[in-house]
Amino acid sequence: MIATIEYNSRKLKIDLSQPLDISIPIKDGKSNVNAWYIGPPKIEPEVFDDDVISVENGASVNFNTITFNPHSHGTHTETVGHIVKEKYSINKHLTTFFFLAEVITVAPEKRGKDYVISAKQLQFALGNKKRDALVVRTIPNTNDKTTKQYSNTNWTYFEEDAIKLLVKKGIKHLLVDLPSIDREEDGGELKGHNAFWNTNGKIRKEATITEFIYVSNKIEDGSYFLNLQIAPFENDATPSKPVLYKILE
Repeated sequence: MIATIEYNSRKLKIDLSQPLDISIPIKDGKSNVNAWYIGPPKIEPEVFDDDVISVENGASVNFNTITFNPHSHGTHTETVGHIVKEKYSINKHLTTFFFLAEVITVAPEKRGKDYVISAKQLQFALGNKKRDALVVRTIPNTNDKTTKQYSNTNWTYFEEDAIKLLVKKGIKHLLVDLPSIDREEDGGELKGHNAFWNTNGKIRKEATITEFIYVSNKIEDGSYFLNLQIAPFENDATPSKPVLYKILE
């Protein structure tokens, strides 16, 4: 199923039958990826008058309730509503879902006890490319990213100047394989988030950050079209399913 997309006077082809899913799903139990010091998500059948509502227990349907936090439990996409008093719903502010994206791989740099992603690294990887979205894969890149318990690990984060560079380059949608673009313990400064959404100026209401992705090593660096699928929650963040489509030569 080949589609031809006209983008800035260029005609680019993708194969819609070859999607590359870079999301981490939410599943029941402790093996679910996690951050921010809370317990695992729960997916369990409702109970009415001691009756467990599942087919396995004799009911006619399965009727599960899911308890989770989008920021802690899997791939999620968020708006500036995550860090400001005003309410900015992801369902209202992300209104288009198809973007030209670049996938890059970055080896974080050591800074004292921290590992960081710098502006210099991003400039080297992006050059003069103009993209709507940027997908950042960090190395080492192993399958344990899909189950890792990140709380109290001091994960890799983006330096403030790195985020400012992305804003200058016009990146509207940033996707990362980390729990946050900021340091785990930063005193609430959230320098990267504030820089990305420009909270000290004209807020970039249309811009989004997607965290907790997993980009398989089988996916090469380069240009793709990104389909950023979200669940329609009226909230600052929602579980999401970013899918890439390789641009055909």
